Amino acid sequence: MSMLLRSWQAVAAVILTVLALIRLPMFGDGATTPPGNATLAIVVILALIGAFSALLVSKRQAVAAILFVTAHAGAWLLFSALLGNEGQARAPFFLLIAALWLLAWACVTQLSALRPESREAATLVRLLIPAIFGAWVLILWEAATRGFGIPFILLPPPSAIGARIANSLPVLAADVRQTIFKAVLFGYVVGSGAGFVVAILADRVDFLRRGLLPIGNFVSALPIIGIAPIMVIWFGFDWQSKAAVVIIMTFFPMLVNTVAGLTAAGHMERDLMRTYASNYWQTLFKLRLPAAMPFIFNALKINSTLALIGAIVAEFFGTPIVGMGFRISTEIGRLNLDMVWAEIAVAALAGSVFYGAVALAERATTFWHPSIRGG
Repeated sequence: MSMLLRSWQAVAAVILTVLALIRLPMFGDGATTPPGNATLAIVVILALIGAFSALLVSKRQAVAAILFVTAHAGAWLLFSALLGNEGQARAPFFLLIAALWLLAWACVTQLSALRPESREAATLVRLLIPAIFGAWVLILWEAATRGFGIPFILLPPPSAIGARIANSLPVLAADVRQTIFKAVLFGYVVGSGAGFVVAILADRVDFLRRGLLPIGNFVSALPIIGIAPIMVIWFGFDWQSKAAVVIIMTFFPMLVNTVAGLTAAGHMERDLMRTYASNYWQTLFKLRLPAAMPFIFNALKINSTLALIGAIVAEFFGTPIVGMGFRISTEIGRLNLDMVWAEIAVAALAGSVFYGAVALAERATTFWHPSIRGG
């Protein structure tokens, strides 16, 4: 009974597979290329092998490997059968997809319970778990859009978005260069750097701290769509106006977080520095700034997403004929939804890489902090 409770996903996968066999055929009468019995038999066998391995095999590594192979091989076979039959899928198709998804869920559960001995294996497991999760988000999206025949204009399938990305690499590269490598990076560095410097000054000068923090809260509440047109008027249509928007959006989060972080050092530590006859700058660099590092990196991570959002939105209000925001606004008017989603996917990937780079820098810099050592 304990094994059944622990592997309830496998039990549910067996039930869904049996229901799919009862409800055959898998596609409607309008299907142009109905799948052969061999394809269906292989998918069912794969689902059952994965399910019973989770119930009967005790070694977690072996179970995870079997579940990984059976879930993804079965999904590939189902999509091969769906090719040319978009919109004709019936209940058995979705039941089998759900059964394979449960097997992938069981695979993630098994991987989460592993305790690898080597650092390399532990890193591989940590990367594999979100990769499987993300892959199944795309698989379920593909199954829903193609199986139900959702109109392309409402929601294109991931395969169409991937094909558009592959066929539009020069255009996407030019947009990334204009938006990210010019506006975002420049605005991020200047805005975050200026916020940090002003935070040090505000910590030193009480007048600045009392005056700037309320203004920071006010500016943070300003809508981007109100700031962007003004920046375009002031700095022109090229990347400089978008960088100005990014500077405004990233300045105050860094200011507020750094000022808060500079107060994180305890009174005992400050008293100890005073007993050593440390002046303000020695205390700042040797005690207070190291204690503020988690706050500073928190601001840097927040700004990594704010900068990308600000630059893309700013491009809606005037830009040369290049840029991610320009491309999205133009292609949505032409109803080229696959290109719009391609730009969104590239922006999401770039934002994730940017955020991940900052997070890695945080781990390397603040390895001594309990939040990092505990992770």
